[in-house]
Amino acid sequence: MIYIGSDHAGYERKQEIEAYLKGKGEDVVDLGVFAAEPPMDYPDIAHEVAEKVRQTHGARGILVCGSGVGMCMTANKKHGIRAVHGERNDSVEMSRKHNDANILCLGARMLSKEESFQFIDTFLSTEFEAGEERHVRRVDKIEPAAQPHA
Repeated sequence: MIYIGSDHAGYERKQEIEAYLKGKGEDVVDLGVFAAEPPMDYPDIAHEVAEKVRQTHGARGILVCGSGVGMCMTANKKHGIRAVHGERNDSVEMSRKHNDANILCLGARMLSKEESFQFIDTFLSTEFEAGEERHVRRVDKIEPAAQPHA
């Protein structure tokens, strides 16, 4: 399950991402926005996507705003969320392998459609290295009050 959302600045890119993912047979749930106007406050959508990812075992999320930064900052406030700001493909890959990132945040004004798709493909195809005790231990320390990583 992939939950996606955007503010008004990321609306068009979110639409492209949704079509791209559905074309690949992915199960996608669009949580909004559903039009580029009126302007939408990015924290509202970020909280909604983060909550759905948190509640749904194995789910991932994709958030899009102008820069990707505000969405990432907001999503990371939610317990159990490890959002990554997609700036480079190798950092997206490492965020999955070493940090078990579960939400990818993209900047519609910063990345081309092709770069966005590349980052998404990496994010969705890269597995967490759960067999590496050091990675599990470190992820568990991100939220010390949380239950140990499953």
